[in-house]
Amino acid sequence: MPRASRRRGEAARRHADTLRFVLFEARPAGLLFPQLVRASGLSTSQVRAGFACLRDIIAENGWPPLIWTRADGYLLGAEQAALQAYERAVLTEFRRFLTGTVAPHAAAHPGDKWVKHIIAQLNSIESTLDLVVSS
Repeated sequence: MPRASRRRGEAARRHADTLRFVLFEARPAGLLFPQLVRASGLSTSQVRAGFACLRDIIAENGWPPLIWTRADGYLLGAEQAALQAYERAVLTEFRRFLTGTVAPHAAAHPGDKWVKHIIAQLNSIESTLDLVVSS
């Protein structure tokens, strides 16, 4: 039997629940990573696995988003200005990934199966975003 993904296993779900509880208790303030480790009683790797699972759970249930800011750390359900700043930062990192890694790889190896897979995934993301924006 294949092992469950670390971000989808029961342990990750328990860690996600713990993190959600701790972050709700801290609201409206956020918590820095070391504070989360101490407050949750989880190890650093358990917190990371819990965050990966928590982001998936949030998406599945339409809950308020989890974001990170340098000043406040991790926050659940932040204000619109904080959400926009976080989204801008993530988009900047994504743009750098595309222009600094994917584009040069695609130019150097246009027939590479992996590059074609990445481009297909990016096209899928673009189609999904079109659906989200239009609804």
